[in-house]
Amino acid sequence: MTTKKNHLSLVAIITMLLSYSAMAAESASDRLNVFVESVVTFKASFTQTVVDQQGEIIEQAEGLFLLERPGKFRWDYLEPYPQHIVADGQRIWFYDVDLEQVTVKAQLETLADTPATLLSGETRPEDTYILKDIPSDDGLSWVELVPKDVESNFQTVTLAFDEFGLQQMIMRDSFEQRTRLVFSQVAENIELVEDAFVFTPPEGVDVVGDSGL
Repeated sequence: MTTKKNHLSLVAIITMLLSYSAMAAESASDRLNVFVESVVTFKASFTQTVVDQQGEIIEQAEGLFLLERPGKFRWDYLEPYPQHIVADGQRIWFYDVDLEQVTVKAQLETLADTPATLLSGETRPEDTYILKDIPSDDGLSWVELVPKDVESNFQTVTLAFDEFGLQQMIMRDSFEQRTRLVFSQVAENIELVEDAFVFTPPEGVDVVGDSGL
C-alpha cells in the first residue's frame, strides 16, 4: 500500500513539473496574445495600489472586476469607498455612491488612450504597443508594453501571468505615478449574468453627461 501511494505521489509531482516547464517555455508576450485571442469573459477579485513618483502609497482599494470581450467591463470598488465603473460597449458610466453622482461618457473616445482597451478591445497588443518580455525570479511571467503613440498618457503597462492566468497589471503614467492591480480568484470564459454590463442610474442621483449616446 505504501509503495502504491508513493507511486501516485511521484506521478503527481512529475505531472506538476511538466506543466510548469510548459508554462516557462511560453513567453509572457505569447501568453498575453493567447489571453486576447481566447479569453472572452474574465472574472476576478482585485486589490489596487497607487504610488507616487517617490514610491509613497497614495491610494489603496479592492473590489471585483468583470470583463466580456469585446468592449465590455466593470470595476466594482468595494473598499474603502463604493464606486462603480461600467463600460457597456457604447458608454462608460462612473458612479460615485457617496457623492450620489453618475458621470456618463462616450466609451470609444474616453478609452482611446488608456490600457483598458488592451484587455477589452479587439486589436492585438502589437498593434498599439511594443512588447518586451522581462526576466524575473518571482515565478511569474512578465511582459512590458510601451505605447507606440509617443503622446500617450501612459508610459508603460506591465502584465504578469501565473499558472492560472493574468495575475498582475502595472500602469505607469506620464507623471511617474504607478497603479498596481493584483488579481485573485481568477475565472476565465465563464458564463456571466445577462445584465452584468447594464447600468441604470439609481433614482435620485445626479447624472452628468449624455446617457442617450
